[in-house]
Amino acid sequence: MITERAAPAADTATPPAPGPGGGAPRVTLRVGQTPGEGDLAGGDHRVLQAAVDYVAAAGGGTVRIGPGTYLMGDSLHLRPGVTVRGSGPETVLRKAPSAESALVLDGDYGEEQITVADGRGFAPGAGVAVWDDRSGGFHTVVGTLLEGPIPPRVPEEEPGSTFRVSRPMQADYLVSRNARAATVFPVISGYHLSGARIEQLTIDGNRGENAPLNGCRGGGIFLYRAHGTAIADCVVRDYNGDGISFQQSDDVRVLRCRVSGNAALGIHPGSGSQRPVVADCHSFGNGTIGLFLCWRVRGGRFERNRLEGNGRVGISIGHKDTDNLFVENVVTGNAGYGVLFRDEAAPMSGHRNRFLRCTIEGNGRDDPQGAEVRVDGGTRGVVFETCVVGAAPAVVEAGQTPPGVVVGPRAEAPTFIP
Repeated sequence: MITERAAPAADTATPPAPGPGGGAPRVTLRVGQTPGEGDLAGGDHRVLQAAVDYVAAAGGGTVRIGPGTYLMGDSLHLRPGVTVRGSGPETVLRKAPSAESALVLDGDYGEEQITVADGRGFAPGAGVAVWDDRSGGFHTVVGTLLEGPIPPRVPEEEPGSTFRVSRPMQADYLVSRNARAATVFPVISGYHLSGARIEQLTIDGNRGENAPLNGCRGGGIFLYRAHGTAIADCVVRDYNGDGISFQQSDDVRVLRCRVSGNAALGIHPGSGSQRPVVADCHSFGNGTIGLFLCWRVRGGRFERNRLEGNGRVGISIGHKDTDNLFVENVVTGNAGYGVLFRDEAAPMSGHRNRFLRCTIEGNGRDDPQGAEVRVDGGTRGVVFETCVVGAAPAVVEAGQTPPGVVVGPRAEAPTFIP
């Protein structure tokens, strides 16, 4: 049974945390674009990463980024206990245009180099992704080029340019399956950490000049096992993939963010991310889905969000996504469905999700198969309480469903409570 919990406290910018033993506040480092604007000056990812790494080495604290557009040739890699704070809309982290090439040699599982046919645009320090036609999801590898072009060590490397990569290949990327590499990566990323924070930044994915990157390995902001990370007051736009994606990351908070124009998903909690909070966000005009609960998202709270005008679905719930609470969300103008419970076998369906005081209307108008709510698979225990579904409050007789709600043959009809 899901019960309504107290709304989370307003999450606002916080003062620097005390140092060890309650001593002086932790270090704050300022970055500007010209000398004299801050402690460090520069206009790309390198100065930002230098600031974050310095603060992390000092025990944690805050990096404050001044106004300007910073060109991102690799991810800004978060560190534990470090807050990265911009200056609002005036601080823009813009993804550099990508280079892309076929591989001339297979990238074997565990190998730490790639040989590309065309090395133009590939250089040490650049972020890179490697994949083939069968390596979607987590089987794509994303890393940084460390060295290259390396002189050929065997004759088979001579037709291409070989680069050493920071992460080993996560699968066999076969030339026979169209193996490729491109300088694509998350604009901000956090891996295997806790306690990081991102505030008051604009992420510009520069979608028109970049190859796509799938949301299990990338996004405008991407987290992997980055527990307790907070993302607040950010704009994430025009990434050729997902806007905000966090995977296997517990207790993540996404607050007051605007996520728009991204090629795939807007906000994507997934792969066992427990107890997420997504509040006061606007996810609109994304290519497919505004809010996508991927696999095993449980115990989450999603409140006062607006999911609007997305290319397929407003909110999508599926594989083992159970026991979540949706409060006072507005889901409108999405092309296919407002809320979709995906078609999963009964043990893996999205059971016991509760919607409270939500408005779901104006969805699916351009799709003959569209609906305000569709419940598929073996889904059970879904409750809509005091919700507007379609043009009026969802008030129906027991066992019936209001207009605009479609229930699949294996699913249990939701409960509607006035």
